[in-house]
Amino acid sequence: MTFDNLNLHDKILKAIADVGYTEPTPIQAKAIPLVLQGKDVLAGAQTGTGKTAGFTLPMLELMMKKDIKKGRHQVRSLILTPTRELAAQVGDDIATYSKYLPYTTAVVFGGVGINPQITKIKKGVDILVATPGRLLDLVGQGKLDLLRVEFFVLDEADRMLDMGFIHDIKKVLTILPPHRQNLLFSATFSDDIKTLADRLLNNPTLIEVAKRNQSADNISQVVYPVDKGRKKELLSHLIRQENWHQVLVFTRTKHGANKLVKELEKDGINSVAIHGNKSQTARTKALADFKARTISVLVATDIAARGIDIDQLPHVVNYELPNISEDYVHRIGRTGRAGNSGEAISLVCVDELDYLKSIEKLIKKPIKKIYEDGFDIDPTIKAQPIQNGRGGGQKRGGGGNRGRNQNRTQNNFGGGNISSRGQRGGGNQRGTANSSRGANRGR
Repeated sequence: MTFDNLNLHDKILKAIADVGYTEPTPIQAKAIPLVLQGKDVLAGAQTGTGKTAGFTLPMLELMMKKDIKKGRHQVRSLILTPTRELAAQVGDDIATYSKYLPYTTAVVFGGVGINPQITKIKKGVDILVATPGRLLDLVGQGKLDLLRVEFFVLDEADRMLDMGFIHDIKKVLTILPPHRQNLLFSATFSDDIKTLADRLLNNPTLIEVAKRNQSADNISQVVYPVDKGRKKELLSHLIRQENWHQVLVFTRTKHGANKLVKELEKDGINSVAIHGNKSQTARTKALADFKARTISVLVATDIAARGIDIDQLPHVVNYELPNISEDYVHRIGRTGRAGNSGEAISLVCVDELDYLKSIEKLIKKPIKKIYEDGFDIDPTIKAQPIQNGRGGGQKRGGGGNRGRNQNRTQNNFGGGNISSRGQRGGGNQRGTANSSRGANRGR
């Protein structure tokens, strides 16, 4: 199938051709015909599979067919996103696909001045991309009219709920006209998503292009067991040893992101952090520098990472595992986008074993464990509870019989393929090591 088979207007097809796309992705091939039929859609697909085009292209087509009052700019399509970065990315994509059409697009979000956004809205906007808080601010000030919205898209709905936007979403629904087409897109599903879909969608068609909450097959996933106090050392070691030039690293907290950047900079590795405490200008510059590869390592929190869309991003590192298993799927989905291959590496200490177990249960497969030479696990370190996204202190113990202790600690990490790196001299060869499943978990 090609885009020519989807009954899209020649001007839309021209815009698609300009960016070099010829064949729709699976989510696009399934979603576009349904949206063109006017149906409400509940769509599940992994990140990086082309969801934005899946709703943008048919939305533009229907806007053209229904466009009776030419030249009158009013908000006809509303796309709600959880983060500023995702809003900006969606806005850029819509601008790309609508470049030959007479529609204006605006993107509004918090963290920047509201007056320029008000000025643009006053000039007339056909398509509005917004985060919930700023959208409600504009409506509350009487600067925005949503009574003529024909298409409502809730993008990254799972993240919306994770961030506590459910009440804002309910408020938005009360100010939208009752007769409209609704589209809900989400990388993962949960019972809360189903409840929201029941409230938002009218007799929806469900489409999924991958098993629910599954990671992409084109992403290689590995776990490096490591003591918490040596994570930064191991990360620096891997970046240099593997010659990584573009790495997206996830931490659980903003403080942790800032601290890691300072430590990597001391090691001579160009790094920058991106999180909610950074100004929008700083976040935009950090992302631009990372895309341009003038910065090798971008350290991000989960919220800030939504909307990071980088072609052929080779490596994602979980410096700390997320406490919400679904976030793992979102994180590693930053690599392996649009069919490209990618590698997801997780540095896991004994504190995080329960998180690792939950993630493997969610994705329904064990993750390969690699023990890096020179980074043996200290078996005397006991697991500490992770509170408010941060791990407790750990007291490091002495050595002892390192070989025997290493085997004992390996068992704590459960099953899956376990290997250790061989001597690196002639290359990165990995030799098999024996392990047993489900022994003491260090709790």
